[in-house]
Amino acid sequence: MTVTATPPAPKLELPPLKLGPITVDTPVILAPMAGITNSAFRRLCREYGGGLYVAEMVTSRALVERTPESLRIISHDDDEKVRSVQLYGVDPVTVGHAVRMLVEEDRADHIDLNFGCPVPKVTRRGGGSALPWKTDLFTSIVQTAVKEASKGNVPLTIKMRKGIDEDHLTYLDAGRIARDAGVAAVALHGRTAAQFYSGQADWSAIARLREALPDIPVLGNGDIWSAEDAVRMVRETGVDGVVVGRGCQGRPWLFGDLMAAFEGSDVRHKPDLQKVAGSVYRHAELMVETFGDEGKALREIRKHMAWYFKGYVVGSELRTKLAMVSSLEVLRGTLDQLDLDSPYPGVDAEGPRGRAGSPKKPALPKDWLESRALNVAQSRDISAAELDVSGG
Repeated sequence: MTVTATPPAPKLELPPLKLGPITVDTPVILAPMAGITNSAFRRLCREYGGGLYVAEMVTSRALVERTPESLRIISHDDDEKVRSVQLYGVDPVTVGHAVRMLVEEDRADHIDLNFGCPVPKVTRRGGGSALPWKTDLFTSIVQTAVKEASKGNVPLTIKMRKGIDEDHLTYLDAGRIARDAGVAAVALHGRTAAQFYSGQADWSAIARLREALPDIPVLGNGDIWSAEDAVRMVRETGVDGVVVGRGCQGRPWLFGDLMAAFEGSDVRHKPDLQKVAGSVYRHAELMVETFGDEGKALREIRKHMAWYFKGYVVGSELRTKLAMVSSLEVLRGTLDQLDLDSPYPGVDAEGPRGRAGSPKKPALPKDWLESRALNVAQSRDISAAELDVSGG
């Protein structure tokens, strides 16, 4: 792949990220994304750079019940040095059982708890980014999970948002509770649930959390579209590492750029269309290995096409064909129709990607904001939030 140099910047004096017994030399974490960060995509990213690569989010209930899909989600390649799993749950007992299963059966080296999902089907039942508002429930879940994880010396971290909306912020309280419970690190996405992925991430909130928790690692997430963005976040907020989500969609080589930046190198990947096509085909092959079903794998790869070819000269007819590929053979033939000599398009291929959505009033359980403690009805109903295998 073609690489080019950008104007040099002073090397970041950022030490490796320490999570209990785990050392992450390049302090970069791939954010878990449902339907995206499966073992195929994680392998692609690992081939470009170092970091910690987290599997798709899985619900605690599904894992305890050992559903086939949940067991697929937590599967890792033999050469993944750190097997990282993200759990979602709203019931302390179920979350505890899921963590115990991962530890006792040696299925994970690092566990993350999701308190950042803004998807309505999750928040309307009190889960994800809605949950830290209920301080008693949040405290119980984190304490239980840390206790179970510590039995196997497995570091447990949390990922959260600023809060439900600007009038109901939770991140400072939640960060302190998690710190006191013994988590190995806290990651903050600088948006509220109400923002979804719209607008701009509030890096000043990340800086405030870093200042409030000087005794544990704090990681920043939100609007990291390039290595330069990551460097700027570290300089502006003082975080110990960065979490990258949508910025790597269709750009697994971003992790190579990030590793280079943190090592003080100005080398960046600038792939021409032939290199992108090669990555797409390899991604599809790995997806076939992951799912063991070519049809399903090719259906899954379709969502990645717009991300991979963002900014490149690809006609609408070919884009439509790429979004409907049904087999590796069809994919190969379609990719061969591209003008593979097309160079890297520059800024048109960079920047925001994925669906940002629009600001909206979060879907919440009845009377959720009236108190920071659960009432009887909420305690009875909240377990329904764990019905799905993945929260999205």
